[in-house]
Amino acid sequence: MDYAIILAVGLLAGTLGGIVGFGSSIMLMPVLVIVFGPLQAVPIMAIAAIMANLSRIVVWWREVDWRICAAYAATAVPCAAIGAATLLVLPARAVEVALGAFFIAMIGVRRWMAAHDLKLGRVQLALVGVPVGYVTGVVASTGPITAPIFLATGLVKGAFISTEAAASLAVYFAKAVVFRGFGALPLEIVAKGLIVGSTLTAGAFIAKRFVLKMEPGSFRLLMDGLMLLSGLTLLWAAFS
Repeated sequence: MDYAIILAVGLLAGTLGGIVGFGSSIMLMPVLVIVFGPLQAVPIMAIAAIMANLSRIVVWWREVDWRICAAYAATAVPCAAIGAATLLVLPARAVEVALGAFFIAMIGVRRWMAAHDLKLGRVQLALVGVPVGYVTGVVASTGPITAPIFLATGLVKGAFISTEAAASLAVYFAKAVVFRGFGALPLEIVAKGLIVGSTLTAGAFIAKRFVLKMEPGSFRLLMDGLMLLSGLTLLWAAFS
């Protein structure tokens, strides 16, 4: 029954993530934390996210901006590895609280960045990659942050979805390598990640036909709602 719920949420999350470029982890993490616990949930999500981002690259292959991707990944990847190592020494309840607080806090951060209409070049992306990469290593996803960052470079639609996915793929691969090196990625975790990731992959291909149909205002309200719901769910799990 647990897997049926995870797979159903995964397909929905993969479709939503394929439409707006992120959000899969926000939807899936509360379910994974409740079923598997936070220390297993983050490595599982890292494997699933690799598959999800790879599928988005395949869907929008011709529109990837590799220069923007490289600028961000150059600093985000090593910092994500450091963040992943930090995660492995944190108490389980601290991880749940951090994840919940992070998702709720990102509602305000996303709105602030959108209101200031930031424009970023490759140098700024490399600088931003340091703190965001580290935070991504500790938490499941920083999609609510990276989305406005990559949008601020001028990328839109398929170019935004594919380029953000390519940069995130490099970051999640670094996390997976660290988890494997510290013994936090046994074959059982890999298998669970592949099962969850298969639903995210299917969702990415389903989403392509819907990419241009969602209104920006509706999308922003939807993501704020998802982040609030996910954050409150994780905080409830930590203190229940």
